[in-house]
Amino acid sequence: MPTDVSNNLIITRKMKQLIYFAAIVLIAACGKPKDKKAELAELKKERTELDKKIVELEEEVGVKTVQSSTDVAVLEIVPATFKNYLEIQGRVDAEQNVQVNPEAPGVITGIYVAAGQRVGKGQVLAQLDDKVLRQSISQLQTQMELANSLFRRQKNLWDQKIGTEVQFLTAKSQKEGLERQMGVLRSQQSMYKIKSPISGTVDKMDLKLGQAVSPGMPGITVVNTSNLKVEADVAESYAGRVNQGDEVEVILPDVPDSLTTRVTFASRVIDPISRSFNIAIKLPARNVYRPNMLAVLRIVDYKVTNAITIPVNAIQKSETADYVFVAENGKAKRVNVRTGKVSDGRAEILVGLKAGDKVIVSGMGELNEGEPVKF
Repeated sequence: MPTDVSNNLIITRKMKQLIYFAAIVLIAACGKPKDKKAELAELKKERTELDKKIVELEEEVGVKTVQSSTDVAVLEIVPATFKNYLEIQGRVDAEQNVQVNPEAPGVITGIYVAAGQRVGKGQVLAQLDDKVLRQSISQLQTQMELANSLFRRQKNLWDQKIGTEVQFLTAKSQKEGLERQMGVLRSQQSMYKIKSPISGTVDKMDLKLGQAVSPGMPGITVVNTSNLKVEADVAESYAGRVNQGDEVEVILPDVPDSLTTRVTFASRVIDPISRSFNIAIKLPARNVYRPNMLAVLRIVDYKVTNAITIPVNAIQKSETADYVFVAENGKAKRVNVRTGKVSDGRAEILVGLKAGDKVIVSGMGELNEGEPVKF
């Protein structure tokens, strides 16, 4: 009966023979150029034959070589919601952001607010010189008092059947005509007051005392910062992917802040010049939000519940298919997969994997089918 030493000597001799055989084959292969694919297939075939002979020798001498395991990291697949995002850039704007302009020409005689001050709707912000109008109103007021007095007297006489109807109607007509004139002057006088059309904050006050202004001339800006939105232009090519009501993540990097909400408005009209359409997302009232602030919009244009997803770097490619390695019974198993969309570094797996599979995500670079793994 051979001893352990003799057994080892036999293994050593036969291993040397196999090594010499492999070296001869390799030298012969190097002697003439071959196709790379054919050479690879031939080497794999030779390796398989060598592995088979080694197993046979191990069985003959009763010695089993323990193959070392490769350290890997695995990720057990748990179905979860998968979202794909369309990312675009927008800006914060106010629903009510108005330029307050004079309605009449004149010279500024009074400024009653400053930048940063809260104002109410209809509040007077500045006053134009209305001296001439005030004089006209004063004169007309005297005439109205006389006309009213004459009308009251004429009416009393008419009620007593004294006097003629023409006298009564004349007094009434004069009174009403002066009242209409007064209404016109009062309306003109109100045009010399610059009033805020909304409630909000004075964002800009560029008017100065003594300055001459005219209708349409900018000078005061009032913003309602409690009613803000994000606006963005979306390329025409995404018209079928972005709609009102879509889920969207709004990121404001300068605050910094983010929130998840819905697309409030999506225009149905494509701008013929920019070939884009406008969208808007209403923002909650927060003091840190300011008009014209930069915003990044991540609109969900694809969503699947209970999706199978894995890190993109776990997927390897061959000439025929994409594949991953799965740890199964302590060994690496190659599985071909078919991928879908990719988002945030994760790929949707449509075919090839199932819940509970342990996908090797690290250490798979030198793995081969059937090699032992540990994690």
